[in-house]
Amino acid sequence: MEKEYNTPQEEASYYKEAYEQEKARSASLAGRLADARNEADTLQFQLDRIKNNPMWKASKPLRQTMHWGLRNYRRLRNLGGPKGIARKLRQKKREQEARKLHGTASFPTPEEAARQRDTKFDRMVKISILVPLYNTPLQFLNEMIESVLNQTYQNWELCLADGSDDEHTEVGARCQEYAAKDKRIVYHKLVKNEGIAGNTNECYMLATGEYIGLFDHDDILHPSVLFEYVKVINEQGADYIYCDETTFKGDSIDNMITLHFKPDFSIDNLRANNYICHFSVFSRKLLEGEELFRTAFDGAQDHDMILRLTDRAEKIVHVPRLMYYWRSHEGSTAASIDAKPYAIEAAKGAVADHLKKHGFKHFQITSTRACATIFRIRYQILGDPKISIVIANKDHVEDLKRCITSIQKNSTWSNIEIIVVENNSTTPEIRDYYSQLLGLSGDDSYEERCKLHTVCGHDGGILHSEDGRISVVTYHGDFNYSAVNNLGVSYASGEYILLLNNDTEVITANWMEEMLMYAQREDVGAVGAKLYYADKTIQHAGVVIGLGAHRTAGHTHYRIPVQNLGYMGRLCYTQNVTAVTGACLLVKKSLYEQVGGLDESFVISLNDVDFCLKLRKLGLLNVWTPFAELYHYESISRGLDDQGEKAERYNKESEHFREKWKAELEAGDPYYNPNFSLDRSDYALKDPTVS
Repeated sequence: MEKEYNTPQEEASYYKEAYEQEKARSASLAGRLADARNEADTLQFQLDRIKNNPMWKASKPLRQTMHWGLRNYRRLRNLGGPKGIARKLRQKKREQEARKLHGTASFPTPEEAARQRDTKFDRMVKISILVPLYNTPLQFLNEMIESVLNQTYQNWELCLADGSDDEHTEVGARCQEYAAKDKRIVYHKLVKNEGIAGNTNECYMLATGEYIGLFDHDDILHPSVLFEYVKVINEQGADYIYCDETTFKGDSIDNMITLHFKPDFSIDNLRANNYICHFSVFSRKLLEGEELFRTAFDGAQDHDMILRLTDRAEKIVHVPRLMYYWRSHEGSTAASIDAKPYAIEAAKGAVADHLKKHGFKHFQITSTRACATIFRIRYQILGDPKISIVIANKDHVEDLKRCITSIQKNSTWSNIEIIVVENNSTTPEIRDYYSQLLGLSGDDSYEERCKLHTVCGHDGGILHSEDGRISVVTYHGDFNYSAVNNLGVSYASGEYILLLNNDTEVITANWMEEMLMYAQREDVGAVGAKLYYADKTIQHAGVVIGLGAHRTAGHTHYRIPVQNLGYMGRLCYTQNVTAVTGACLLVKKSLYEQVGGLDESFVISLNDVDFCLKLRKLGLLNVWTPFAELYHYESISRGLDDQGEKAERYNKESEHFREKWKAELEAGDPYYNPNFSLDRSDYALKDPTVS
């Protein structure tokens, strides 16, 4: 709502004052920037002196040995001590078993291969597999082509565009040998090498299939991958398909290095990290009016293409099977992203182009500590919306004081109100603290105000501080976490609701901004933060439904040390999740009200997961960000739910949750690969012997 002015002079005065404030702020920032540059210059000078010192040069072997020791020490520390090391060893053992399961042992038997070859689908679509060639070693070339020839689904063509130089004529000769034996192999020698993007585009010019598949010249396909893809095309109408993959080294795909089990389609994951990568197969219709690969993004041409085509796709399907084998050798990106440093800037450019097409402006894309091509995206925050922070509380004055103090001292977002929902506290200390928060004293204390207040029952009563930034709402009745928070929200005046536990403490100053930049999007429901225990192990990094002994929901990366990157770097980038914890949850107030708030039939537990699932039913995404960090001293306030009446209550609420969300639980969490164990929170692979 625009500010109204009584006179032109008043308006001019207002804008003059605003201008002077901005001028002063700019001057302050300029001074800080100059100081930072001077400090950087000083540090660089000192560094150069150290590097040029003969003693420094002579100590290089010692320093290398020391760094080796430190790296290994950090690796051990990141595992979390003896228990963590033991857990890692068990995980490695399970991975070894998985390598056997997902390698050549997963190939179909002769009988199964014959059954797949004889299967007649309603749509026997032709798949054109595009492979750009450049000085490909003959061994790699042979194995690549043979993996296509061995496909159990037969309606394919292999399009080979060869940009090899004059010293590698054997590549063309071998391709022509294969083409002479099988008419489904189409070979074209390029006049010159056009790079990855250009050569692949030349492959596309050869293609005649309804669907297009992208395949690297030194990799290998599972014999059943095309069969499985055509199956989901027929059963689900898929127009974009991808699968799980692994890197391998040497002469056998069984020599696996990293097994990558992926989530279902996740747009925020994809913006931050090209997790889809291989093996993309898509309807040719998605390319109408579009280039396949754009040369401007050479090195990240696949990331650019995936972003563009998934935008157009109506049905994206992930086949959760390891069916692509990515060869790791010297010079390949499977070995190291450093082999192609230009790919980093190309990937940033691809993501930026995608974001611009979606209407985002003034965003920033930077690399994370996980990997140079795993990104942190900062979005522009629109306007200055008010955030209402709702904190349920009973006694525990020190917890609440620590929480509110950390908000006031450590937060950079200023347009907030704090609503404490008081629920049957008994200690005089907490009443005194409420008086302090509200600026009350003596005969006009919180306690005296409550005595005079006429509103009672579940409608509560509300008292405000003089500046209106802090309020205390009174809730009467037995504790019900959902009802307590719903009452607090009913008094909220902000556009956004931030549910926050009283046993939390802010770490990152811009935590609200980091959450708000996602919550403001039209496609986003709830946003959650990265929460730690006091020992800096992970308490919350997103919620997976079906995880845990009760098969309801559980936190991923639970108790993992803060230094850990997480599975495939997941602790380092913002991503889509099924649910986030209500201990720190940001959502538009309109959405909170639209889904009916927290379901009060979930008195204590699972109300936050239920809330997030209701948002998902509206077609909204839930988001977890690692860049909003808080401590969460979980269960200090109310204790654990593992004994006596609390355990019985949790069991009842779990049963209620499983019944209410039966279909979703049976389908499985879309962001948690079914190859992972539901008994562990560290992305350990499930026991292959257990169905």
